[in-house]
Amino acid sequence: MSERLHDWMDRYVLAWSTNDPDQIAGLFSDDAVYDPQTDGGEWHGIDEIVQQWIEIDDDEDNWEFEWRLLVESDDLAIVVGKTRYFEPPMSYRNLFVVRFDDQDRCYDFTEWYIEEDPG
Repeated sequence: MSERLHDWMDRYVLAWSTNDPDQIAGLFSDDAVYDPQTDGGEWHGIDEIVQQWIEIDDDEDNWEFEWRLLVESDDLAIVVGKTRYFEPPMSYRNLFVVRFDDQDRCYDFTEWYIEEDPG
């Protein structure tokens, strides 16, 4: 696994924990596309990504996340993960497809998640 991916995922989890706009914005290029695979569609550009992300507002003490690398190439990483929420108890399997620009910022992010039995 590259240092770039490890660093980016650490910053992703930190941004998720803090909902800090600067932390979120630091992950993505200005013209990035974030596709959460929901009926709301893609988020275009850093301003919309930050706004949509903050609106989700996960409580940092109410979840845990673990991930592992599935595939990595020069500008692409595919990551599988598991998210567990404590209250109410929920569990999700995650798949992230992350494309990086030459400054190690994500310019194209797609995530899929599937709810599991939290037990």
